[in-house]
Amino acid sequence: MNKNTKRVLGVVAASALVLGTALTNAQAAKTLTLVYQGPMTGPDGQTGQDEYMGVLTAIQIYNDSNPKVKVVVKSADDQGESAVAGQIAPGVAADKSVVGIIGPAFSGPSVASFPSYKPAGIPMISPSATNPSLTDPKSPKNGFPFFHRVLATDVLQSDKLVTLATRGVASPKIYVVDDMSGYGNKTDGLGSLVDAVIAKRKLTVVGSSSIAKGTMAQSTGAAGTIIASKANIVIYSGYYSDAGALIKALRDAGYTGVFASGDGTLSGDFIPAAGKAAAEGARITAPSLPFELAATPAQLAAFTKATKLKSPVGHTYLTEAFNATNIFLDCIKKGKTSRPGIQACISTGTFEGAAGVKISFTRYGEMPGGAPVGDFVIKDGAIVYNGAVK
Repeated sequence: MNKNTKRVLGVVAASALVLGTALTNAQAAKTLTLVYQGPMTGPDGQTGQDEYMGVLTAIQIYNDSNPKVKVVVKSADDQGESAVAGQIAPGVAADKSVVGIIGPAFSGPSVASFPSYKPAGIPMISPSATNPSLTDPKSPKNGFPFFHRVLATDVLQSDKLVTLATRGVASPKIYVVDDMSGYGNKTDGLGSLVDAVIAKRKLTVVGSSSIAKGTMAQSTGAAGTIIASKANIVIYSGYYSDAGALIKALRDAGYTGVFASGDGTLSGDFIPAAGKAAAEGARITAPSLPFELAATPAQLAAFTKATKLKSPVGHTYLTEAFNATNIFLDCIKKGKTSRPGIQACISTGTFEGAAGVKISFTRYGEMPGGAPVGDFVIKDGAIVYNGAVK
């Protein structure tokens, strides 16, 4: 976890206390609670901390407008793990003041939370869960009708990931690795969709491995196996902490080819996890737009006020978390203060996101037509955005 994030952790806690005190003193007629659910701690905690900055920014703007209905935001730390999500979701669902979930952030924890949130009728808007099954009416894992998301699914991302990974490589020899999680797996996750795109394009695969989430650092033979395959492209479907361990092992073992990964690797903490030298040149896709490019000057000022950070540069998924939070707040502004009322508002409304993007949802919670998938690369120890993958 980087130093800026540690600082923000303290600011986040202080902000929650200040908001709570202000509401008590004002004797607010009605106070509603929104819950952000994602990994606030653990190996993938940077993703949750970054997204929570987007949530706090939206709440800052809302509360600065002196609204009639006050809104408190809380975080539910699922550590990015399905087992933890299954433990905390019942308590969130039982809290009658909670009218919406910003999240869950990850796909596996989303599935684990649905048995609590769906019966309770709590609307959800995820800023970053991309597994297609979450909105697939034929899948037993779907969150219908309460789950929505403000980004493209892995159906689109997988195509763009293979495109980015193979760009400029004359004779691609691909080795694919997945983390067996609800997000990256080869059954219905990003890993399976990457395999399908590779097969459709008739590209050469020289090997594959499935290495459980959280165990990459202990998988000492993985790099040697990949190098022995003579791959010149490695595509990893999983999260940034494991991606960092894998690319470090590969570079240490002499691998000089392309390393590409999906949105689970888009985090500032991927770079220290890998080491600056090893991370250099890594290619990453993500259906995300950097907040510093999407936000207005007023929104950037609200970000600084909410987080005490000068700039959002290097922090990811702020835009998507900001948009998801604002959809809830827009519905509350319209007088929708119950779970059913907010659910109906989300399902039928059209909303304006950062950079003027229009957001609405299909019956099953998708944005019609999806959303662009970004092209990111690690350069000189920083995440660089190159626009949408062409």
